[in-house]
Amino acid sequence: MSDTVDDVELPYEETASQQEKIESLRERLEDLEDQNEQMRDSLLDANAENNKYQQKLERLSHENEKLKQSPLFVATVQEINDDGVVIKQHGNNQEALTEVTDEMREDIEPDDRVAVNNSLSVVQKLTRETDVRARVMQIDHSPDVTYGDIGGLEDQMREVRETVELPLQQPETFDTVGIQPPSGILLHGPPGTGKTMLAKAVANETDASFIKMAGSELVHKFIGEGAKLVRDLFEVARENEPAVIFIDEIDAIASKRTDSKTSGDAEVQRTMMQLLSEMDGFDERGDVRIIAATNRFDMLDEAILRPGRFDRLIEVPKPEVEGRRRILEIHAADLNLADDVNFDQLAEELEGYSGADIAALTTEAGMFAIRDEREEVRMADFRDAHEKIEQASGEGPTTGPVAFQ
Repeated sequence: MSDTVDDVELPYEETASQQEKIESLRERLEDLEDQNEQMRDSLLDANAENNKYQQKLERLSHENEKLKQSPLFVATVQEINDDGVVIKQHGNNQEALTEVTDEMREDIEPDDRVAVNNSLSVVQKLTRETDVRARVMQIDHSPDVTYGDIGGLEDQMREVRETVELPLQQPETFDTVGIQPPSGILLHGPPGTGKTMLAKAVANETDASFIKMAGSELVHKFIGEGAKLVRDLFEVARENEPAVIFIDEIDAIASKRTDSKTSGDAEVQRTMMQLLSEMDGFDERGDVRIIAATNRFDMLDEAILRPGRFDRLIEVPKPEVEGRRRILEIHAADLNLADDVNFDQLAEELEGYSGADIAALTTEAGMFAIRDEREEVRMADFRDAHEKIEQASGEGPTTGPVAFQ
């Protein structure tokens, strides 16, 4: 039988050529598979990008729809009766009677802020409006000052603790006796005598919320803005009872009223009226104590000094000899002192110095030691510091407080 075509052996050259073609096709197939994989990855990336733009389009479309809606107006609920709810719109002070759902009626009360639409229907209840400036005045971390850091003010510290700490820690004591605890303290005296340090010590020693501010922060140029800030300040205090409010330099808003007709003076007086109302008005102040400080007691209006607003008027004078010695010990506690330093002698010779003056004296004495490249502070450094402070104040070293001998 004759051989078939398949049985015929091909020449070597033709077999090699076919193998090369097969290898070339395999390489081409691998390239196509790589390209296909790359195109698949590109398609996935494109789909992800498309989804991102779709989400952005939906968000913008939603925002566009919201912008097309009619705005809501802010109003205050004045009264709730059988006929509906009486509201007063902010801005134009117009009152209107409107209907609300039964669910909304149960949720709102007089003085609540609500949002109304063009037909004055109540849409939603709004949170209470409190100026953010009033909230940031509340301190979260207590100052690093204790009563032990204050020298020469033992009587003042006792009165402050009786007025602020005792009612918070032992309220039953006042109930037993049958009296209301003092509600306010006014610290007055020359600059640098420790008024603010007393307030810092109270903030450190008590667990009550402590809110601090300066009187100048309540002075604003726009009508009603200062009064609103005072109102919000006490609202924050009531929300965080028990609380202590400290107003430094209160004379900025509580000075004696005059016949001045300028808009600035009128606005300051409006702010003071709001402060008087919050301190002793019809509304209960709650468990809120007030501490204020001033260097100008003579400038304060009589209305703010009467009992019921400030029950304790505490003078913080310049320290006596023993107080000066104690203040020297406090401020020089970290100094490396030489053996010749005598605090008793220093206290005698610093008559007329305030606590701040003595703090500056100890710092300056340390600077003299540093300039001489010494590690200890000597009595001579305190003498030099005293002379420098006297000269800087415009007085000769013998015309101010008694000079060092």
